Amino acid sequence: MIGESPGFLEVLEHVSRVAPLDRPVLIIGERGTGKELIAARVHYLSKRWDQPFVKMNCAALAESLLETELFGHEAGSFTGAAKRRLGRFELADQGSLFLDELATTSTRVQEKVLRVIEYGELERVGGNDTVRTDVRIIGATHEDLPRLVDEGRFRADLLDRLAFDVITLPPLRARQEDIVPLAEHFAVKMAGELGRELFPGFSESARDALMDHHWPGNVRELKNVVERAVYRAGDDAESVDDIVFDPFESPWRPRGDETRDGSDGTTSAAGLATPSGPYDFKQHMQDLEIDLIKQALAECRFNQKQTAEHLGMTYHQLRGYLRKYELTDGD
Repeated sequence: MIGESPGFLEVLEHVSRVAPLDRPVLIIGERGTGKELIAARVHYLSKRWDQPFVKMNCAALAESLLETELFGHEAGSFTGAAKRRLGRFELADQGSLFLDELATTSTRVQEKVLRVIEYGELERVGGNDTVRTDVRIIGATHEDLPRLVDEGRFRADLLDRLAFDVITLPPLRARQEDIVPLAEHFAVKMAGELGRELFPGFSESARDALMDHHWPGNVRELKNVVERAVYRAGDDAESVDDIVFDPFESPWRPRGDETRDGSDGTTSAAGLATPSGPYDFKQHMQDLEIDLIKQALAECRFNQKQTAEHLGMTYHQLRGYLRKYELTDGD
């Protein structure tokens, strides 16, 4: 839990206030914002901190499997059920149960979850006995649950019970002050994993690139980007300079608009020519990017927002390229 931005500190304060209350909590946020970390913080700051903290990703299993995972099953309830199995609700008794991607559950599962919250009881799959359990539910999703209720895809009564309080996590792009500290934290850990004595730091251009990126994958994406940059930099790098946001980017990347040249059977992206002899690959790619950006700027009459849309990137990503290649407004 690293950060000093106002939005992040406000979330931590919110967690500290709601954690001691024995009520359900919803955590809302984009993918990669750290919903599971926040859920763990809610649990360990609560009175249940010394009891089980059980986690379940509701999107990872089909409905039939999810039901048995959550509520357990009796021996012989279905083919392969050789013995009784306790579900996550029973395993989390007296503790907390973190239900990630709760919005993906079916109406049937939602109804059974509601019953546990309302009455503290459940029935195992294939069983008739009522089982008592005392669990604090911490739900999480990246979906807009009120909208799903309006569309009939989520139970309104379950949402009412879950939403005693809602913690909404800010995306990384709204936490500008936290980007570099998080990046340095991940870089130091990666350097240690690689057996290096120290992390040499980021160059100024690398810092600018990190700050300008839109981060659709948030902290999880930042971690991947930084770790990739550190390992590619090598042991003798004075500083980490090359930041690759899209590891799939390549002149030979398979695309839907590819054409075969027919001469030697090789596949090339339409309009991209490569030198016939040896050449500086990195410089060639930089020149190619500069040409494409200049062409897009000219086509969009140098309107940068339109140019970003034309190139399929965010405005901040385009600004990062303009600074990287010194394509200033004056140019």
